[in-house]
Amino acid sequence: MPSAAEYFKFLTALIALLNPIGAVPIFINLTEQQTDGQRRRTARIAAITVAAVLVVSAFTGNLLLEFFGISIGAFRVAGGLLILLMALAMLQAKPSPVRHTAEELQDSAQRENIAVVPLGIPLLAGPGAISTVILYASHGRGLLEAVLLTAAILFTAVLVWLCLRLAPYLARFLGRTGINVFTRIMGLIMASIGVEFMATGLATLFPHLLG
Repeated sequence: MPSAAEYFKFLTALIALLNPIGAVPIFINLTEQQTDGQRRRTARIAAITVAAVLVVSAFTGNLLLEFFGISIGAFRVAGGLLILLMALAMLQAKPSPVRHTAEELQDSAQRENIAVVPLGIPLLAGPGAISTVILYASHGRGLLEAVLLTAAILFTAVLVWLCLRLAPYLARFLGRTGINVFTRIMGLIMASIGVEFMATGLATLFPHLLG
């Protein structure tokens, strides 16, 4: 059974990967034509989407890996590389093309309902967050492990809702510089997680590397 420290580490990783503070400027841009009531609804649906996608990934991810014949070691390396690429973009305070391209974001601005796509997926619950949830879900099989994992996901979803709901206030309080600084800190945490995933995955695939 994973320790409490492992679940705290998972929670920290999930918050860094979703980076709800970094999503504030995009949320404001995409909802500038909405009323306050519509923004509240958008924030709520986006948070629910994040929770639903990550919980489903946690409980079905291993089945998908088994179906496609992908080992946990290989998935760790691939997930670590993906997270590292996202982290490098965040360290430069730039949106990662792994999450979405500029063209996709521009196309999304034309949609009436942007809460599920692109806010919920892939801006927040993107490939990095999904792969991380699947990897941590593979650690434990018991009821307690499932409850703790789900609780961490739900806590993160509530944090997402809170940040989006308070987006105008956060943007005024932090400013562009403050948001960029926070994004770089999250990027540094993500880079560490990505490197650790890759190292563990490589050690699993090539045990002789451990000597």
